[in-house]
Amino acid sequence: MSAALPSHPRGFSRRTLLAVSAAGVAFAAAGCTSPAADEREQVTGEQADGLSAQVAVQEAVVSAFVAAGAADPALAAEVADLAAQADEQLARLRAAAPGNPTSTATPAGGAPPAPETRAWLRGQVAAAAASHAAACIDQSGARAALLGSIAAGLAGQDGRLA
Repeated sequence: MSAALPSHPRGFSRRTLLAVSAAGVAFAAAGCTSPAADEREQVTGEQADGLSAQVAVQEAVVSAFVAAGAADPALAAEVADLAAQADEQLARLRAAAPGNPTSTATPAGGAPPAPETRAWLRGQVAAAAASHAAACIDQSGARAALLGSIAAGLAGQDGRLA
């Protein structure tokens, strides 16, 4: 037995379904668009101050490598690549910060204690990594990514210094 099909279709016609689908896609696209790149990358005064503070944090890390190297030349030779990486990170932060701030930041706690130079340097690097990670939350776009990347790089350096 075969059932007879009704003479009129039930539900939406193909044309109605296509029109509703197109309207739904247009509505969803309008609601899901992000602000223009220029709007996302505008730096607020608070973000600029925060980024300038992180430049000072990174300057302290670079200074810490110099101080540790002066206290322990063997350690300086061993971590020369880490020191170069910290210096490169500083250059990137300065370039990203409005006005390219510079300061004369020194490592926290002054000069490293002679027998514990490696542990002191590791503490400086770990503190800077934590500071950059916390600061990236208040930034947006490329600045947040840069701070997060530097924080991850310093965390890796902390591991190598262990």
